[in-house]
Amino acid sequence: MTSRNAAATRQRILEHAQRQFAQHGYAAVTVKGVADAAGVSPNLITRYFGGKDGLFLAATQVEIPVADSFDGDRSALGSRLAASIVQRWFGAPGEDPLLALQRAAGERPEAAEALATFLDTNSLEPLHRYLRDSGLDDADARSRAAAIDAFVLGVSTRRRILRSELGDPADLQAWLSATIQRLADG
Repeated sequence: MTSRNAAATRQRILEHAQRQFAQHGYAAVTVKGVADAAGVSPNLITRYFGGKDGLFLAATQVEIPVADSFDGDRSALGSRLAASIVQRWFGAPGEDPLLALQRAAGERPEAAEALATFLDTNSLEPLHRYLRDSGLDDADARSRAAAIDAFVLGVSTRRRILRSELGDPADLQAWLSATIQRLADG
């Protein structure tokens, strides 16, 4: 097997793992199930990822370009964040590594810790800094950032994890935008 084929095979395994972990959570996914979906031997998953735990960690690497949402005036923060959130939730349904982490957080302590660390680093702290830099005092900026973070996580959990319908993207975006803006403005 050439290294290019190995890289393509590894990527195919990861894509199937992301989809399965996001849709079913950690416990329900098996190495054999991912291998079958990817059209490979389960031994390759062990070789590339060291087993199910390693596969899960690789499949749940999350990147969210939050900086774009903080580029502009606070009066339009809700609109920018809502657009980014809705695009993520509707962009690749069933394949979002953040969704896989959310689903697994209840059953895997390391997933809960990874999710908390990710949200602190990529959501809560940048939002706190943005609100502080927009003219709020530090304590007010921190509490508003925490409220927005908790609101978005709650909506995500309710609508994505508990498998309620996300609803119409435009309606969801308008509601998120207005609510986030109210939280940002106090």
